[in-house]
Formats: sequence, C-alpha cells, structure tokens
Amino acid sequence: MDYWHKQTQDKPLFEDLIWSRPENKQTRGKLLIIGGNSFGFSAVGEAYHAAQIAGIGTARVLLPEAIRKVVGLVLEHAEYGASTPSGSFSQKALGEWLDNSMWADSVLIAGDLGRNSETAILVEKFLEKSSSAVTITKDAVDYFIPLAKTYHARPNTTLVLSLAQLQKLATALGFDQAFRLGMDLVQLVDTLHDFTAKYRLEIITKHLEVVVVSVGGEVSTSKLDQDKEIWRVSTAAQASTWRLQNPSKPFEALTTSLI
Repeated sequence: MDYWHKQTQDKPLFEDLIWSRPENKQTRGKLLIIGGNSFGFSAVGEAYHAAQIAGIGTARVLLPEAIRKVVGLVLEHAEYGASTPSGSFSQKALGEWLDNSMWADSVLIAGDLGRNSETAILVEKFLEKSSSAVTITKDAVDYFIPLAKTYHARPNTTLVLSLAQLQKLATALGFDQAFRLGMDLVQLVDTLHDFTAKYRLEIITKHLEVVVVSVGGEVSTSKLDQDKEIWRVSTAAQASTWRLQNPSKPFEALTTSLI
C-alpha cells in the first residue's frame, strides 16, 4: 500500500512545510469562518481560537444577524448576515457570504448552522456561485451530503467529518464500497484510497485515536497523543489554515496541520 503514509507527533511526514511557513502576519493568509444560529455559536468561537493558534494571518467571523446583540459582547469584529425568524442564516445572507469570501483566501463553514430549509438553500447557492477554497465540518457536512452528487468534483473542497457522516456521504454518491463503523484502520485506509481516487473531495476523518487524511488517492494517518471526543472544529480550523498557506500541496498541508 504505497499510498499509505504514517505520521506521528514527533515525526512529521512533510517537515519542509513546517520550516517554510510564512513568518510575516501579512503573508499568513485570510480565513473567513461562517456558522452559528440563535441557539449556539460555540463552533465559530472554537474555530477562531484554533485558527489563531494554527498561525492564521487574519480571521473574520460571519454570523446570523439574530445573534448580533449576544455575540457583539464577545467578538468585536464579527460580520453578520440576514437571518430567519428562528435565528439561522436565511437565503438573503448569500450576498454577505459571497462578499466576505472574496476578501478571504479560504472559507471554513464551521457548523452550528441549525436545521433550516433556508440555510440549506443558502449553502447550495454559495457552493454554486463561489470559487473559494472551502472547508466544511460538523452539521454543515449534513447540508453538503444531499448536494454531493452535484459538488463532488468541486475543486478545493475539504470535508472534516465523522465516520458516520462519511458513511452517509458514500451512500449519497452511490460509491460501490461501504464505510462500516466497525471497520479496522487498514480497511478504512484502503476504502478511502479508492474513494478519493474517484471523487475530488478532500477528506479528514477520525478512527479511534487516529486522524486520517485522504486526497487524490493518497492517505495519511496521524496518531493522536490522546483520543479527543470533540475534534472536528479545531481540526478543520487547523486544516483550513495550513491548506490556504500551501494551496498547491493540499495532501501535504492537511497532513501537516495535524502536528
């Protein structure tokens, strides 16, 4: 299995990316973080914090207008988009999503979007109209899965998802192999190799204490120092940061982001 690359915390696979990181804040890139609804916006705050630690140059947050009064006390420089009566993003927020994405080098849809049909339409329209590199995680992946047949070939699209979500994604795409929750690591690596060789999507998932990256048929595994129950948002923020700083090396960047 020459497509399987193993990484540990003390032995990164692509050290050159670590040593060649931009030192100047102005050249470390701009990340737009989208998410939140009136019942929760912790994913956005977690992503913003993780991106800062990962070395982003500038991060901007975009939230639904419905939570401006609450978030304004916590995040001074947040941007806001139109919201539904229930407090999720409405279709009318498309302009804010697109305008802010043009400012950024990459977009992270961090989750906590809530369950709303208008938000689902918004996500679809954004993916249709935007050419930005996009990372999607948490419940935002659930919005993407029904759109997968249309957008599986979209360039620069990274999904940070649970194994259960990966299983649903493969089913939605009609992939001829199953991602079983009880599969061992070797089986997961082999199946992901086939999956990303067929579909353009960049995948990050977790199996027990191992995080798995797969891009274009290449697969890396990175063993965690300790198993993390809550991992998707911080991992997505790290991945977005490294990915935008190394746009021509997605597999290497996503793998190195885990160190």
